Amino acid sequence: MNLQHKVIFNVLAKDAENAKELTDVAGQRVLVGVMVKDFPTEEAAIQQVQSFQENGVLVSVGLGAADPAMWKKVANVSAVTKPDHINQIFPAAGYTLGRMEQLAEEPVVNAVIEPTGAVGKVYISTGPISSANREAVSCEMAANMLAEIGVHSVKFYPIEGEKRLDEVAAMARAATKAGLKIFEPTGGITVENVHSIVKTCLDNGAETVIPHLYTSLIDKETGKTEVSKIQQLLVMQWD
Repeated sequence: MNLQHKVIFNVLAKDAENAKELTDVAGQRVLVGVMVKDFPTEEAAIQQVQSFQENGVLVSVGLGAADPAMWKKVANVSAVTKPDHINQIFPAAGYTLGRMEQLAEEPVVNAVIEPTGAVGKVYISTGPISSANREAVSCEMAANMLAEIGVHSVKFYPIEGEKRLDEVAAMARAATKAGLKIFEPTGGITVENVHSIVKTCLDNGAETVIPHLYTSLIDKETGKTEVSKIQQLLVMQWD
């Protein structure tokens, strides 16, 4: 994926029609997520991704609430559909990147890193087995490990809106120092708080920020992500 914009929004869509509406408004400034956990089979998830792609939508294949049990399903769906962006647990990010490189594809592959509540310390044990081990490591170690294997981006989840901006800043600085140019804050982000969160990432070195805004953009009655809220995001300035 050619990241031509400083801020790109990762959102959901009810269906292909809704996804196309969002893309028509935002173009390459929006990635539409397909959460594999929402589908009973890999084949069903693949069909959804392909229906989005047929409508010119940039697709982000995701786990679904960062569910570590979904990691292989994400990798398998991605290998078939070749999406623009892939969300993955830390332990499986290198595996997933390797599979995509074998296909001569270059999507953005991120790795989920979890804040600990202590500035400068994070959890990288975000897998189905390793998540039972709550042993913190430095932000620098986490970032350097991703840089070693070529993973492009840090997905920092859950940041709980603006509650963890100090932790976001520390992880963004470490990622930048390690050469990771993309940062993805996730969890509790809304139209109201996204500006301060994105600005924190940019101020601490991130070159591209991909905030994930999911349920906060969805109309509860229709189940659709609201075009008007996407339009509100598009006019925001961070300079």
